[in-house]
Amino acid sequence: MNADQREPVVQIDTTTPHSARVWNYWLGGKDNYPVDQALGARLKEIFPQIIDIARASRQFQARAVRHLAEELGIRQFLDLGTGLPTANSTHEVAQRSAPEARIVYVDNDPIVLAHARALLVGRPEGATDYIHADLTDSETVLREAAKTLDLTRPVALMLLSTLGHVADDAEAAALLRGYLAALPVGSCLILCDTIETPETLAGSDEYASGGALPYISRPSEVVRSFSDGLELLEPGFGSITLWRPDQPVTGEPVEQWGFVAVKR
Repeated sequence: MNADQREPVVQIDTTTPHSARVWNYWLGGKDNYPVDQALGARLKEIFPQIIDIARASRQFQARAVRHLAEELGIRQFLDLGTGLPTANSTHEVAQRSAPEARIVYVDNDPIVLAHARALLVGRPEGATDYIHADLTDSETVLREAAKTLDLTRPVALMLLSTLGHVADDAEAAALLRGYLAALPVGSCLILCDTIETPETLAGSDEYASGGALPYISRPSEVVRSFSDGLELLEPGFGSITLWRPDQPVTGEPVEQWGFVAVKR
């Protein structure tokens, strides 16, 4: 990471909601502004399950990263759409299991850049880095990631509640395939996204009308198709609350479906 990234001068627009800050609001964080709180509160009214989804997504991320580090020996993680630092971030979970793990975070939200220093406090045996870039600019992301990661060795590519910002299904699929094509056999994909229901569609409409970058929900078969050509790890594709839970699941599974898969 270069010096101007380490000591950023960040211009944050507090008049327009940002996804990272709205997500932080749903998680009970403090790194958000009234405009983010207002939009987040309206979405809670329309789609109350969004709070459960936000929390379940973070828990799924931790379980998936831990499984890949401990059971599959993955030592490199490329986290696209990082969001604001929170407990059990990717580097904390991965380096708790494997201190030598190397993690690269990617986000384009200015407030995430402002907090990037918190993402760089990892184990000295490993490495952490942050790239301020749009995930759709895969050429830049991969070029910068290669300064920290060895892209000839397996990498876990992570897209958690981020691919919905790419509205066109074909473009989203092509973007994902482009990233996977740059990674070697044995690499993994951790993906989750909101499944299309009347409630999630209404939430997406409200989110877009509130001024934030639009985020779409997709039919389950479309999200599942993103795993085509990969080997799904058990229990396969479904609600993220049902993916290797640490505790027995109670209540309704969240409408946030995903999977962990391996490139063979």
